Amino acid sequence: MRQKKQVLKANRKKDNKSKTIIYQGLNEAIFEIIASPETSKEIWEALQQKYKGADRIKKIRLQSLRGEFELLQMKSSESISDYHTRIMVIVNQIRRNGEALTDARITEKILRSLDPKFDFVVVAIEESK
Repeated sequence: MRQKKQVLKANRKKDNKSKTIIYQGLNEAIFEIIASPETSKEIWEALQQKYKGADRIKKIRLQSLRGEFELLQMKSSESISDYHTRIMVIVNQIRRNGEALTDARITEKILRSLDPKFDFVVVAIEESK
């Protein structure tokens, strides 16, 4: 009997610690939504229910970003550094949404999509590989 009480006490302590950690990661608006559940499991389930559609939204966002990445072309009036910045903004958004893009793929994209006035530079870079 005493051992059961100790196990129950240890489990409650773990649950309270889990709840505290979860609460620390929430903003005030979300906290109000999940304040009523009593156990960390119930809180976690409430959060899962709240963000259920987030995965679908992330997939749609990734599709959009992939399309944007593939369609990127350097504008004739744009500097290389501005174009590079524009590409990296999209690449970082893609990476933030959970997809890995290799540096090689990014470099290939940049070389493929530079303004035609840089063709001689692209050929020199590709030949030097």
